[in-house]
Amino acid sequence: MQSVLITGASSGIGAAFARALAARGASLILVARRRDRLDSLAAELEAAHGVTISVLAHDLASPKAGAHLRAAVEAAGVPVTGVINNAGFGTFGEFIGEDAERLAREIAVDVSAPVQISSAFLPGLVAAGSGFVINVASMAAYAPTPRMAVYGAAKAFVLDFTEALWAETRASGVTVFAVSPGATSTEFNAVVGTDDATSGARMRTPENVVATALAHLERRNPGPSVIDGAGNRFAASAGRLLSRRATAAAMHRLTDPVRRARAASATSAASAGL
Repeated sequence: MQSVLITGASSGIGAAFARALAARGASLILVARRRDRLDSLAAELEAAHGVTISVLAHDLASPKAGAHLRAAVEAAGVPVTGVINNAGFGTFGEFIGEDAERLAREIAVDVSAPVQISSAFLPGLVAAGSGFVINVASMAAYAPTPRMAVYGAAKAFVLDFTEALWAETRASGVTVFAVSPGATSTEFNAVVGTDDATSGARMRTPENVVATALAHLERRNPGPSVIDGAGNRFAASAGRLLSRRATAAAMHRLTDPVRRARAASATSAASAGL
């Protein structure tokens, strides 16, 4: 039986992973800061599917997040056969005006935590010769992201880190890959504080992202990464045709809130027949 640890499980993509895996009969270890939400989700999944759900309320910005989670799991006697590093958040705005402490926390959760947690659990999976690690990256990993400079760089790290682990472990029996969502209807923009963070892109659902990831997991020979959505896959491919200079300039324009406001105003005026 699968027993999967999911970080950032209290909402969005993490909760969608939990629901999909519980429906398949997997036991789950749900990790997030909001204990009340985890308890509510655990009760829902246990009632619906009769699976065993463990809840760990934990702040992944802590310096030893991976070691603490492993100790808690071992103390509970819960085996881990899969890990989904989904927790993360972003900030939006010119870098010079950002709060340094919040940026440090962003790096801790988005970069350090996946590394620590992978380090804590991957050796056991390799020793067992089975299991999986799925790290949630982002379309922001594929291009520099002005006004989200730290988030884009963090997700680029996650993508490169995971693809390297894929190469190191591909003969071990453990499946390792990154899934990269684009704009997805989660609490991401609410946490960031603006819809400009997704630049008005058409939203995919958390269930779309999870379906993409689980389909990739079930492939006979899954590659090191997968992008959710045909439009996002096209955008990543098209981006490779541009120079780094052109890409950075294009992304700077795309994330410009003034440009978006003007475009929205023009659309509203056109709709009103003005």
